[in-house]
Amino acid sequence: MTSVKTRADPSLDALLADLRELVECESPSSDLAAVERSADLIARLGAERLGAKPERIVVDGVHHLRWRFGSATNGVLVLAHHDTVWPLGSLERRPFGVVDGVLRGPGCFDMLAGLVMALHAIADLGDRDGVTLLVTGDEELGSASSRTLIEDEARRASAVLVLEASADGGALKTGRKGTSFYEIEVVGRSAHAGLEPEKGVNATVELAHQVLAAAALADTAAGTTVTPTVATSGVTANTVPASARFTVDVRAWSMAELQRVDTSVRALRPALAGAEVRVRGDINRAPLEESASLPLFERAQALATGLGMPALTRASVGGASDGNFTAGVGTLTLDGLGAVGGGAHAEDEHVLVDRLLDRTVLLHALLADLLADRWEDRR
Repeated sequence: MTSVKTRADPSLDALLADLRELVECESPSSDLAAVERSADLIARLGAERLGAKPERIVVDGVHHLRWRFGSATNGVLVLAHHDTVWPLGSLERRPFGVVDGVLRGPGCFDMLAGLVMALHAIADLGDRDGVTLLVTGDEELGSASSRTLIEDEARRASAVLVLEASADGGALKTGRKGTSFYEIEVVGRSAHAGLEPEKGVNATVELAHQVLAAAALADTAAGTTVTPTVATSGVTANTVPASARFTVDVRAWSMAELQRVDTSVRALRPALAGAEVRVRGDINRAPLEESASLPLFERAQALATGLGMPALTRASVGGASDGNFTAGVGTLTLDGLGAVGGGAHAEDEHVLVDRLLDRTVLLHALLADLLADRWEDRR
């Protein structure tokens, strides 16, 4: 690791101005037109800050942006997303604003502030050779259209820096649970609920059995959660329902646990004679294990000390990110480098303004340090 002799101090006013533009350009993941408008804005801001236009990559109607500087082989991938969970119109109820040092607005914490920080940190680099900035548009929906792109870029890189928001108190995220998602469908047989219910096969009753069976696959000691979520059944109040379905959210710290649950979910069998159980879904994201993050965290920690910043902290969290994908292909990955604040996906979403500068400085220093090592390796 190289020593830190200087620090780049970005303009807080410029950070806030860019963040305001992004927050006020609403980008709910499921609205492809909104995501495209957001991509247009980011392309303009990025061109202004970085002096280069991005490559526009459209997959299944979703707009992703990529800036590559020099050779991407063994370089550093900076990963962000510009879609948010907030539907159009949220801005009217929760407008962008800063009060007493707290910035609010839909998507500000998750993760538009991190995206702005990335643009400014890269802009301040003297030599960007080896940096790739990838900004995707469907992370909040599971990254279906961007996963291959993310994994391909990660395989080319020696390190990935993920600009997702920090954990509590600004902690970097050195561990994330892996995720699986399933839809379990129950097929029964309809009948009149009053005249001859015995001739039916009640999908609602079968659904109840399957919900309990799925939930029982959790392992508290291992930290594995198996959570039935959305459920639907039947069509009319006086008919034995012939169909039902529910979704299941699985989180685990290890691939072994994800695979155990996957095998068990696929082995679910009906409790009622004549019923049928169908399972769709799969393991979505491998866990981000600490072995993939600690070398980069320790590097960031040393840099923070050299810059006179408070000691960094780290955390493992249950939520997944695109960092799970990059760690899953074997690339060192450090997550949670984005904004300090809280309330992701919640009404109290917010960013602490006085932490925007030091986080951007840290990101800049970490990028410069990793790139310097890359240059040394080529000598």
